[in-house]
Amino acid sequence: MPMNPPSRTPNLLVILSDQLRRQALGVYGDPDARTPHIDALARRGVRFQNSCSTSPICVPFRFTFMTGQPAHSRKVPAIEYAMSPAERTLADEFNEAGYSTFYIGKWHLDGGCGRLGSLEQVNRTRVPRSRQGRWQTWCGFELRNNPFETWVFENDDETARRLPGYQTDALFDLGMQQLQARQDSRPFCMVISVEPPHDPFLAPPDLQREWEERTPALPPNFAVTDEGERERVIRDRKRYAAMVENLDGNVGRLSRFLEDHHLADDTIIVFLSDHGELGGAHGLEKKQWPYEESVGIPLIVSDPRHPDEHGRVVDDPTCTEDLFPTLLGLTGRKAAGALPGTDLAPLIQGKAASLPREGVQLELVAELRPQFAFFKETWRAFRTRRYKYTVKGNNLGAHPWQFFDLQADPYEQRNLLDVPAYAAEIRRHHVLLRKSLLETEDHFVLLAAFGEEGANLWDV
Repeated sequence: MPMNPPSRTPNLLVILSDQLRRQALGVYGDPDARTPHIDALARRGVRFQNSCSTSPICVPFRFTFMTGQPAHSRKVPAIEYAMSPAERTLADEFNEAGYSTFYIGKWHLDGGCGRLGSLEQVNRTRVPRSRQGRWQTWCGFELRNNPFETWVFENDDETARRLPGYQTDALFDLGMQQLQARQDSRPFCMVISVEPPHDPFLAPPDLQREWEERTPALPPNFAVTDEGERERVIRDRKRYAAMVENLDGNVGRLSRFLEDHHLADDTIIVFLSDHGELGGAHGLEKKQWPYEESVGIPLIVSDPRHPDEHGRVVDDPTCTEDLFPTLLGLTGRKAAGALPGTDLAPLIQGKAASLPREGVQLELVAELRPQFAFFKETWRAFRTRRYKYTVKGNNLGAHPWQFFDLQADPYEQRNLLDVPAYAAEIRRHHVLLRKSLLETEDHFVLLAAFGEEGANLWDV
């Protein structure tokens, strides 16, 4: 028997991975990736070629994903931020629309990490029901960063239970169990949020051994020169690929589950990540930097109601702020309040050919940890289809830092900031960034450059 009859009100299923750069998937060009199920999802939907994480680190991304608001509007730092229960969330919108709402997995919006001590302690510390974003069913944890030892709390239960086996497998199982146990025919909105391929880079043993014996290609901007470090980073890249393959297998399992339970024709699937992983590109690891390996995320939307759009690739850059209005737009809804992002649903549904804007602003608002790169200076950027302009500075003002031609130099190996042939485009992008800072009421201070004004809301 079908779990719910065909309906014009679609279900929404969001698969949110952690630290997955878009370049690590076969459909985005990795020649070594083994991601047949994610690639097939892209063929059954629309793929955004230049989707970006506005703030490429977990907490600010998750805040914007959950509220639709820019991280700079609340001064959300890289870590150690607790979202106010007063924020209107994605769950509020879908609850009021009559959906059953489920959140499964990593949360990372309750301020947990350093203040609570070890990651083991954070993993076993309950997120109060009042701070779970009002998801009707919340089965998750603040964070763990160990895929073989994950504990979850459900709703207001004060006792955690340990998940069996590997985290990605267990969280997908949990999501499918919740769907199978539903007692009503209301449409559902579910987020399954998994940590892999976030470090530490650990995959199921057989898969990890198999990848460690392979010799995958390195990108041309791989720049780890120390022999010992180079060997370690390459090993981590192999393990990372194994974690991605495991994620892909679970996407396949979930797709089969939807088919077997007669849900596939009524369910929109959105696959994305919160930010990327540098993996040795530019000699760097992890995230936070404005390079494509860090800000570039997959965004794939498979909507079975629009088969004519399946396989479409969209080149317009997108940002995190777009996700909230898009998830609503896909189900025929608009947010209750004004939002800065753009609803991408018309592109996905074939009702628009492109977006009515030139590009998107990217940012790192604050880093509270002295040992990290952007503790003393942070950055802003403006990303268009072809170019990326970045500035860096402190509270006294930011100066031009980088300019890349992503069409000619996709691996960002040549900073064109002082190249006369690009002077007009650099100046134009400075103006675009200035305009964005002012429109979004960002208090980041942009210094004047290239004969153009800066931006300083403190003086307005």
